[in-house]
Parts: sequence; structure tokens; C-alpha cells
Amino acid sequence: MSQREWIEKDFYKELGVSSDASQDEIKKAYRKLASSLHPDKNPGDAKAEERFKAVSEANAVLSDAAKRKEYDETRKLFAGGGGGFGRGGGFTPGTGGFGAEFNIGDLFGNATNYASDTGLGDLLGGLFNRGGTPRAGTSRPRRGSDVETETTLGFREAAQGVTVPLRMTSPSPCTTCHGSGAKPGTSPRVCPRCNGTGIVSRNQGAFGFSEPCDDCRGSGSIIDDPCTDCHGTGIQNRTRTITVRVPPGVNDGQRIKLAGQGEAGLRGAPSGDLYVTVHVKADKVFGRVGDDLTLVLPVAYSELVLGTTVSVPTLDGRVGVKVPAGTVDGRILRVRGRGVPKRSGGAGDLLVTVKVAVPQSLNPAAAEALKAYGEAERASGFDPRAGWAGA
Repeated sequence: MSQREWIEKDFYKELGVSSDASQDEIKKAYRKLASSLHPDKNPGDAKAEERFKAVSEANAVLSDAAKRKEYDETRKLFAGGGGGFGRGGGFTPGTGGFGAEFNIGDLFGNATNYASDTGLGDLLGGLFNRGGTPRAGTSRPRRGSDVETETTLGFREAAQGVTVPLRMTSPSPCTTCHGSGAKPGTSPRVCPRCNGTGIVSRNQGAFGFSEPCDDCRGSGSIIDDPCTDCHGTGIQNRTRTITVRVPPGVNDGQRIKLAGQGEAGLRGAPSGDLYVTVHVKADKVFGRVGDDLTLVLPVAYSELVLGTTVSVPTLDGRVGVKVPAGTVDGRILRVRGRGVPKRSGGAGDLLVTVKVAVPQSLNPAAAEALKAYGEAERASGFDPRAGWAGA
């Protein structure tokens, strides 16, 4: 939207509400118009489609309290005193308070008290590229795009951290011209039209407008003798291998950012970033809850009753876990500091769940011994179902 259009458009009129309408009134008016003008209800009706776009644009400004305030203050500033911006009005060079070189972007782009108080400098400066005469240093090289890739790790690799090579093909700085775009031995020259800013201004009546320079396409420089390998872009597709350090404790689905490892910027501009999504395979022994490792330890009934010490695996070796006498099936035993390493230092815990392993068959001697034990257990008065289900 141009500067003139911004000020001349009457968004209140588009929605059919007064300038002091409440937010609820604006919302109701927009919903009613949008429903009747929606392209799905008016197929092939170009006028209805244009009206739908207009009311949507008006609602986008008026439904946002901050944008509405800036819009109202802008119109109020230019509507009074020096002649309006109506279809038959406008500022005439030499007859009002502004001359032919008047530019809204310059007015609000400067650090004036009014722009500072109202925030209009940010609003109009962003809308119109600050407008007016280009300033040195306003052109910024086009940064390269971000790139995304994936890698799959084993459970223990993800828990302990690992360095993995990633082979990928993407736009990278040209190795011949080192990203400058110019043939080796030559250099780009400053664009004479925009003086290296990448922006030119033009006047339309009483206003100045800023736009990217056509000669250098907004880059601020011109290459007379382009690099033959990248054709002056400074970029070429090539396959490369990147070594990625995956930190300990990475989770399944987590993204790792590698700054500056993405797509190369145009003519030596900064590269984008590389985002690596990590997938973690399940492990046959370990599970994970946050920074804690979990595992299920099979034990015999006699080990729970009499107690024992069992060797269990960890990420870096084995450790003995004491099972106290009389431990119930399903109890969780905690081994501190043998879980997943934490970024802040230290590690989580290892949570060991004991689970009775029931033999599927017994030899005669074991069967007789178990029967004898059962009789002795009953004789001692032990009843496993005492108090169960109302018994």
C-alpha cells in the first residue's frame, strides 16, 4: 500500500461504522459483510471479491487497537490545517506547509518527539521503507534461507551425546569467487544509481517514494564480470559433509540449530541456519522419563522374600542394586546419578522396577520343595488374600 493510499482510505466507511465505533461494533460489521461477500457465496463476482478484500483490509487495521490508534492519529494529522488528502484535495507544492520534497517516511523515520510518542515512525517507516532520500547503509544483503534436515540416533547415543556427520546438498558459497559473485581477480563495484544503498526514490506529485534499485536489484553493487561457475550469484549447489555435535540428553523430535550452516546468502550475504531434527530409536532395556532412566528387573520370588543384590546395566557400565528382604513385586528402586546427563551438570536417576519372573515348569525336586514351602507358609498363618475383596 502506498503512502497516499494509506491516508486516503476510509476504513470506517468500508465497514459502514462510525469513527467512534466500539470494537464489538466493528467485529459485528465485519462478520456480516464478510459472510455476504465471501467468494464462496459469490463465485465469479469480481466486484464482490474486491469488496471482500477491502473489508478484510479494513478489519485488519481497525480490529487491532494499536494499529487503529496509529491510523486515526495519522489521518488526524494530515486531515486538518494544511488541506486534506481527499480525492479533490492534497498538499500542493508551494501552497501549504510542505514542499515538493515532502516525504512521510522521512518525517516519521526521524527521531522527532511526535514520532517517538506515537510510534508512527515505526509504522510508516516499515510500510514505506522509510521513504524519501536513501541513506547510506540502508541496503542489507539478502540472507540465505534456513535449511532443515533429520538424523536418527540410537537411544544411548542420544542420552550420552554423540558427534554425527551429515551429508547434504544445498546452496553454498561459491568456492571459485568465495561468494562475491565476481570473477576471480575482479570485484563488484558500487551501483552508481543508488550509490550502494540498493534503494532509489521517485517523486509523485507532492510525495516521495522509495523502492529497490532496478539496476542492482536492491543489492547496492553491480558485477561487470560475473563468476563463470555461479553466474554472479555467489552461490552454487554442492554436496558437503557437516559434523554435528548432538548434546547429551537430546529428546526424540528435538531440533538442534547450527547457526550459519544453512543456505548461502546472495553475493556474500550471511548464510541461513541449519535445523536438525533428531529421531531417537527405542531401546530394548532402557526407557526414559525426563532425565531419569527406567528399566524392569526380573527377579525370583525367593529373591524378593529373602533379599539379594543384583547387577544391573547403566549407560556407562553396571552397578549393584540391593533388593531388600520382603520387597513387593512392582516396587521401584532408585539409583541416584545413573540416569541421563543434564545440561546443567550431573545426571538424572536410574529407576529400577522389580518384577517377579514365574517359572513355566519345574523339575520334580523343585516342585516338591515348593510344595513343602507352601505348607510351611500356611502353617505359619500367612494368607496372601487376607482382607482382600471383603474376605
